[in-house]
Amino acid sequence: QVQLVESGGGLVQAGGSLRLSCSASGRTISSYAMGWFRQAPGKEREFVAAISWSGGSTYYTDSVKGRFTISRANAKNTVFLQMNSLKPEDTAVYYCAADSRPELGLRSRLYGGYDYWGQGTQVTVSS
Repeated sequence: QVQLVESGGGLVQAGGSLRLSCSASGRTISSYAMGWFRQAPGKEREFVAAISWSGGSTYYTDSVKGRFTISRANAKNTVFLQMNSLKPEDTAVYYCAADSRPELGLRSRLYGGYDYWGQGTQVTVSS
């Protein structure tokens, strides 16, 4: 079993930055692909970004390309999401997820493509 805990969320003004962290325990995630999703009030959970086990491949949803960067530190069993130029529409609960398979694929953009989930961290962007 893998336990995931997100941190780093908070309240920020539009144009600001936040760095989310996802710390894993119970098992090393160095061979896992990892993803970030978000869910705004009244909306479905949506894909944000994913990274392969080595960090060599990344995927982003179009709305965050050029603003968000996903990265990982396998030695620390941690994944990050650097969020810059934040917009009010980025407001959501952000979730970290782990896929026991190492490489990215079509499933990496789907909720069902992941085996483990964190509890989420709230990000609120004020205008």
